[in-house]
Amino acid sequence: MSIKKGETKSYSEIARAIGNPNAYRAVGTALRKNPLPLIIPCHRVIKNNGKNGRYSYGGNMHKLFLLKNEHIRDQ
Repeated sequence: MSIKKGETKSYSEIARAIGNPNAYRAVGTALRKNPLPLIIPCHRVIKNNGKNGRYSYGGNMHKLFLLKNEHIRDQ
C-alpha cells in the first residue's frame, strides 16, 4: 500500500524492502493471493525488466488499464 499512485516497484524491490532480497517469488505469491486488489494495489508491482508481469484480476490488459487510469477514481 505504500506504493503511490502512478508509481511502480519491482518484485525484487519489495523483497529487499522487507529484508529478504531473495523472496521476490514469495512477493509474487502473496500478491496473487491478495483478496482486496483495488485497496491493496498489487497492480503497481512489475518485473525487474520493467515489463508488466502477471495479474490475476483481469489479465495484463486490465493491469495496464488500472495503472494508467487509477488517478481518475479520485476525481
